[in-house]
Amino acid sequence: MAAPADPLVQAPPPPEERGILSPWALIRRRFRRHRLAMASLYVLAVLYGLAAGAEFFAPQTPHWRDLTHAYCPPQLPRFTWKDGLHVLALRVEVDPLTFKRNYREDPARPLALGFFVRGEPYRLWGLVPADRHFFGLRVPGGGGEPKATFYFLGADEYGRDLFSRLVYGARISLSIGLAAIGVTFVLGVAIGGISGYCGGKTDTALQRLIEIVNAFPQIPLWLAFGAVLPADWPPLATYFAITLVLSLLGWTGLARVVRGKILALREEDYAVAARLLGASPTRVLFRHLLPGFSSHIIVVLTMSVPAMILGETSLSFLGLGLRNPIVSWGVMLQDCLSIQTVAHFPWLLMPVILVVITVLSFNFLGDGLRDAADPHSTP
Repeated sequence: MAAPADPLVQAPPPPEERGILSPWALIRRRFRRHRLAMASLYVLAVLYGLAAGAEFFAPQTPHWRDLTHAYCPPQLPRFTWKDGLHVLALRVEVDPLTFKRNYREDPARPLALGFFVRGEPYRLWGLVPADRHFFGLRVPGGGGEPKATFYFLGADEYGRDLFSRLVYGARISLSIGLAAIGVTFVLGVAIGGISGYCGGKTDTALQRLIEIVNAFPQIPLWLAFGAVLPADWPPLATYFAITLVLSLLGWTGLARVVRGKILALREEDYAVAARLLGASPTRVLFRHLLPGFSSHIIVVLTMSVPAMILGETSLSFLGLGLRNPIVSWGVMLQDCLSIQTVAHFPWLLMPVILVVITVLSFNFLGDGLRDAADPHSTP
């Protein structure tokens, strides 16, 4: 029978109260104190949330069009006690000399806006049929009145809703960075780990390979790979091809980081003990050495995502990457090739603003993770 516990002897406090935290707990604590990184994390969460539910959050499908409202300017919502949340209907006036469309607001026709309204039918993730949208017109149109339209961020030359296309384009532009990072992670960790652990001629050969890859200018090489892709490929094949092109040129930085860390850790006591106990080189490398600096790998990958997004945007903008009917931010920027078009319809540059916000958010997030992973920083 167990002896009764002494009431005067208290149980030791948990590790958190004794000031003993795990490395991951210390990283989380440091990261939460980085306000700019936390704000960037929330911004990225919103962008990826919109991309994941693009069918629901977009008022229209990406290829829906209304040619009678080509280059329609943005319609910003407004609120009054009489009409509630609404926008004013637009009246189209065509100049008889220049044939230019001029849009005038009609104060007599307020269009009510609402949440969870019915609109264009769609299939959520291509599986679930639905017609409810997060935000839009309560009554899209009907009766003897002209058709009611709502363009939150304006329309392009074919009368397609720019906001809807931005939301759908986020799914491609944001996911292609993550997909490329997946391939980069596998190549960088495997090649860098083997180079640092084996050493000798293997290390020399792999480092020469990395130097050769880094010697090529990335943008011309991206353009060359993009030009090789057949124009008649299906959209899905083009998507994966661009992902592969971006990842094949982005793994060298991670490989260098992994190699340097492995060189510093492979002679540590725990690594030597594992080898003496009969552990295979693969187990020592992937079970004992790599987890010791996984936080640094996460930081490097986070800082690499913006380069992948910018690469896809550049290739698609130049017509060498993704092409219609795929909707991405780079494909949408093809409408901005003419300076005159941008001068008259500046809302077509909205993809640029989203690219800048995304790249800055990833950079700030990477800075926060780098500071949090630094063992010499204050917890």
